[in-house]
Amino acid sequence: MRISTRPTSSCSHQVWLSPGLHNLLTTRRGRLGLLLTSAFIIGAVALGGRVYGQHLAYQDMLERDRAMRQLETESQRLERQRANQNDEVATLRARLAQVQDKLDTVMPARDTFSMDPNRSVVVADGRLTLGLVGLPTSNGVIINVNGKQYTAAAGDVIHVSNDASAPCRVVVQSFDVFNATVTASCSEPKTH
Repeated sequence: MRISTRPTSSCSHQVWLSPGLHNLLTTRRGRLGLLLTSAFIIGAVALGGRVYGQHLAYQDMLERDRAMRQLETESQRLERQRANQNDEVATLRARLAQVQDKLDTVMPARDTFSMDPNRSVVVADGRLTLGLVGLPTSNGVIINVNGKQYTAAAGDVIHVSNDASAPCRVVVQSFDVFNATVTASCSEPKTH
C-alpha cells in the first residue's frame, strides 16, 4: 500500500508500507500492541540486565571473599614467621651477649680492665699481656706485664716499653680481695 499518491515535496522517492505494518501503525489496536510489545521488550532487557548484574556482583563477592581468606592465611603465615624471627633474634642476642662476655674476659673493653687472679688478658691492641698473680693483698697487687712481675698499689703507674717507638703504661685503679681494676694503654708507634 502506498501512503501518499502525490508527493508533498520535490522528493521523487515514495515510501511503501506493507498492509500489516500500515495497520499496526495507523490503527488503535495496532499502536496498543506495538506499545505493549515495546514495553515487554524493554522490561525483559531491564530484567535480564538486573539478573546478569546480580550474577556479576555475586561472582565479585565470591572472588572478594576468596581473596580475603587468602590474605588472612598469608597474614597468619607472616605473623608466625615474624614471631619465629623475633625468637631467633632474641636467641642470637643472648648468644652475642655470652660471646661478648667471653671476649671481654679475654680482651676487655678499651683501656679499663677487671682482672681476676691467675688469669691473663691481652690489652692495648695486643701489645700487652696482663695477669694478676695470686689474690690481691691489703698492701697491693702483683701484676705480670708481658712476662715481668710488678708489685703495685692503687694509683701506681707501671711504665713498659716494648720498643722505643711505642711506650705503654699500666695504672692500678683499685683492687679488692678478689680482683683488680687497671687501665692500660700504649701510645701510637712513631713513624720515621
